[in-house]
Amino acid sequence: MKGRTIVLDHLNDREAAALMVDGKLEDILIDSDAPRPGTVYRARADRPVKGQGGMFLTTPDGPAFLRQVKGLAPGQQLLVQVTGFAEPGKALPVTQKMLFKSRYAIVTPDAPGLNISRSIRDEDERDRLLEIANDVMDDLEYGLILRSACAEAAPEAIAEDIQAMVNLAGQVLDDHGTELEVLAEGDGPHLLAWRDWVEPADVESESGGFERIGVLDALDVASGIQEPLGGGAYLYIEPTRALVAVDVNTGADASLAAGVKANMACAKALPRALRVRGLGGQVVLDLAPMPKKDRRAFEASLRAAFRADSEETILVGWTALGHFELQRKRGRAELRAVLA
Repeated sequence: MKGRTIVLDHLNDREAAALMVDGKLEDILIDSDAPRPGTVYRARADRPVKGQGGMFLTTPDGPAFLRQVKGLAPGQQLLVQVTGFAEPGKALPVTQKMLFKSRYAIVTPDAPGLNISRSIRDEDERDRLLEIANDVMDDLEYGLILRSACAEAAPEAIAEDIQAMVNLAGQVLDDHGTELEVLAEGDGPHLLAWRDWVEPADVESESGGFERIGVLDALDVASGIQEPLGGGAYLYIEPTRALVAVDVNTGADASLAAGVKANMACAKALPRALRVRGLGGQVVLDLAPMPKKDRRAFEASLRAAFRADSEETILVGWTALGHFELQRKRGRAELRAVLA
């Protein structure tokens, strides 16, 4: 099946959304029992962590951990937002720098100023968007980012989206409650699909779409540790408690040329492979043998691939043993845990 298709369905009674591109699973979002990223809490400071500059908090959904704490005392109440998923047995990652995000707009209360996505380069279009934003924001002190989806979008839709996020930010930040409480829920998979998958696509929303469009078959592959690279090569992706180990296997061809080819294929395939599996944290690549002179080209290809990825990933570099290390945000629930 050619083209882009967004499939909205349910999986094991959980809301789910899949993005299929040319018949291949490009992205998958499945609701989990964990608090959704974007959820805002009224929380209470519990105890500081000496040497790390952090503070454990108490929230309605359990313990959370806040980094870079200044002037916060145990027992003090504060507003925080969930930034990702916690490792099993660990506290939720949260931040005080909240974002109120929708399809066209991101309201940033802690970062004043009006910004437009750099992917929108046409000056007339940028002027149009600035006019829309200024009309809605007026004298508000909140910051605003207009996303790439604003390009050519109807002014009424953009203005409505900005106003909705401004209203939500005001509702949360003007809260004067005193008990631990969930002040705003993070977006579910169907809303996230509308919000973030903005390129033109067919939308399949009738029940059973995952089976008809081939999503279930793709999930069977993603649930395993093997990811085909083509030409007989494979990635083996195995999460452990400490890190995610990725091994590049060239198959029957053990030549250096095959190693270079498989490593380059790994660079292009890795963001998608980690994304659909919901894997993050420390990632260590055990690459196929290749000459050191080809490392620079591999890094450039890897950097270009992750630049287009939705999850923040830091390329750490090479180890003494010749492995390559990444640090990736845990922005997704792990697929195997959700499907278990």
